[in-house]
Order: sequence, then C-alpha cells, then structure tokens
Amino acid sequence: QVQLVESGGGLVQAGGSLRLSCAASGRTFSSYVMGWFRQAPGKEREFVAAISRGGERRYYVDSVKGRFAISRDNAKKTVYLQTNSLKPEDTAVYYCAARSSAVVLTRPREYDYWGQGTQVTVSS
Repeated sequence: QVQLVESGGGLVQAGGSLRLSCAASGRTFSSYVMGWFRQAPGKEREFVAAISRGGERRYYVDSVKGRFAISRDNAKKTVYLQTNSLKPEDTAVYYCAARSSAVVLTRPREYDYWGQGTQVTVSS
C-alpha cells in the first residue's frame, strides 16, 4: 500500500509556472506507475500525465503536451509535474495516483491509490 501527498499548487497568472510534487510513503514506490489527473468544478476527473516505473516512458494528454513535464525520483519516492505556460483552462484540483502494474494506463479507475489533491488556479 502507498499513501500520497501532493503539494505545490497555488494561484498563478496566465503564462506562469508551478511545480507540483507528490510524496509517497511505503517501500515499493518504484513498483508503481504514477499519474497526474485533474478535476475542474463540474467536470469529470481527467488524465494529465503518467510515467512508467523506471521513468523511461512518459505520456501526456494532448492539451498539455509541450507545456507540462512529468518526472520521478524513486530514491526520494516523489513524482513531479512541472507546469509551464499555464492557461486559465488549466485551473483544477490536481491529483497524483499510483497504479500497481507495469502497464501505463490513463483512466482514473485503473489507478489504485490517490492523494488528496492540490488546487491550481490560473488567472487571466
């Protein structure tokens, strides 16, 4: 089992950047595929990015490609989401999630553990 705690959210102007972090507990962080999701008010939770267990493969939703970057440090049991060129439509609660499998998938129901979320608000 793993527990996840996100941090790094906040209020930023359009065009700005934030670095989100997700710290994990437990001894087997490197055995989990990690993902970032977001949920805006009145909308369903959507996939943002995912990274394979060793960090070799990274996946992004089209709307953030070229602006966001996911990375992980298995020694620190932490996954990051660098968000650049932020837009008002990026405003949402951002969640990190862990999947107990080597296969990288993008649907929320395929992830086993979730953090509590961190709010990102982008003003125009």
